[in-house]
Amino acid sequence: MSSSVQLFRDQKYHELKGQCIQQRLLFEDPEFPASDESLFYQSPPLRKVEWKRPKDLCEDPHLFVNGISSHDLHQGTLGNCWFVAACSCLALRKALWQQVIPDFKEQEWDPKNPEKYAGIFRFRFWCFGEWTEVVVDDLLPTMDGKLIYCHSNVKNEFWSALLEKAYAKLAGSYEALDGGSAADAIVDFTGAVAESIDLVQGKYGEIISEQMKLFEDLLKVHKRGGLISCYITASSGGTNEVETEMGLVIGHAYSVTAIRKLPLGERLIFSFNTEKMFMIRLRNPWGKREWNGAWSDNSEEWKKVSNSERKSLGLTLENDGEFWMTFEDWCKNFTDVDICRIVNTSYFSIHKTWEKEMMRGAWAKNSEPLLNRSGGCFDNSETFLQNPQYIFDVKKTEDKVLVSLQQEDRRKYKKEGKGDSIPIGFEILKVEDNRSYRLHKLTVQERVATSPYINTRTVFLRRILKQGRYILIPTTYHPGIITRFILRLFTDVPSKLRELTADKPKMTCWSLLCGYPRRVTQIKIHSAEGLQKQDRSGG
Repeated sequence: MSSSVQLFRDQKYHELKGQCIQQRLLFEDPEFPASDESLFYQSPPLRKVEWKRPKDLCEDPHLFVNGISSHDLHQGTLGNCWFVAACSCLALRKALWQQVIPDFKEQEWDPKNPEKYAGIFRFRFWCFGEWTEVVVDDLLPTMDGKLIYCHSNVKNEFWSALLEKAYAKLAGSYEALDGGSAADAIVDFTGAVAESIDLVQGKYGEIISEQMKLFEDLLKVHKRGGLISCYITASSGGTNEVETEMGLVIGHAYSVTAIRKLPLGERLIFSFNTEKMFMIRLRNPWGKREWNGAWSDNSEEWKKVSNSERKSLGLTLENDGEFWMTFEDWCKNFTDVDICRIVNTSYFSIHKTWEKEMMRGAWAKNSEPLLNRSGGCFDNSETFLQNPQYIFDVKKTEDKVLVSLQQEDRRKYKKEGKGDSIPIGFEILKVEDNRSYRLHKLTVQERVATSPYINTRTVFLRRILKQGRYILIPTTYHPGIITRFILRLFTDVPSKLRELTADKPKMTCWSLLCGYPRRVTQIKIHSAEGLQKQDRSGG
């Protein structure tokens, strides 16, 4: 990985650190200065902010105190519970946070060698398909000697505050982090594939079979190192950060910290009248305020389970904002879940491995229809095919295909008032087995899948497709919009995903000799009868 890391603003960590140590200075980042422009672009904080280094805030500063844990984090005054939820998810997976915080031992404060400290730290984020290293100084925004944004519940631990500063630098300012999405942050931490599920629309609270399918899916994602967060969307006109009567906070991202299918022993089967229990454990980034329904901290259910049973089931209880619920209650109380799959493309894994293809592309405007690449969605019948077109093959009788379309992150345009994501989506069409030129007219091709069209950074789709050749057309909802995107396709066997650029065969010397094609005939075979039987060799 390290060989292909991009440097944000071309800042080289080791070089900058070396210079500071040599000159006995602490690093001050000219690219993200300790000033108002790094804090906000629109709404200034209510009082004056003082930028302080960790050593001015506590005795013995550290990146980590007793390792990293998902209980380390508390949200500050910024509306970024989604960032805190993403961090608590990240903290659960060592292999993942070590990618985001490279060489953490080298970055850690070393009380024995104070001269090695230069006030400089580095973090890595997966930005638009590339790992990008961001350097920051450790001047942090405070009021009354306390950190005002994301901080640890241990006064001398600073990994989350420094990580947030690097992420704010990437976004342009701390204020640009207000009201983001946990799924986006997790993708930026991991390069995962994000999928959002609407629990209400999918009727997961009512249809038990759907509920079980979702449980098995989430269990698998969690076991394979994926990250899951969930929230309750405020009804239109409703307000966020209000508590429901069940103690859950509306508009607030919770991270899922465990999922368990618990086979109950005889004694418990009798108590709960069921053989298996489906349980999910969540954490509130505020570190307090919990669910108060069944299985909440002081509920009747706990009284039926002995301490040793709790221990063996892994059902732990502390008031750190972590709590258990039954999966059914979870489906009924939450409205949305973000699933980030760490898609396994390694050849050395025991789990399902995927073949991954990634393409970079752009929607671009051109007045010449054959060159225009911003035709809008399928409803724009005149221009829909004037979009980028990608072809791929499904080689097996059928194959499960995962598609992720991600548009450029727009947070950096917030200060110009253009920070919202553009509504995007895509169509998949089954085409002729030998097609190798762009589509200009729909005839025998069939639409086999349409993604949702939403103004989120990423749109995700899972489909089982039959053997054959397909064209995938990523589009903006409205025609004429220009921005960049990345398209990722995962299949079981290689799909040879590639962009179709040519409109027709090239004219060559052979065309003069043998003639150039003048007509295209399309044949679709629905069935065939009365064919002679094949012999063993297929003759």
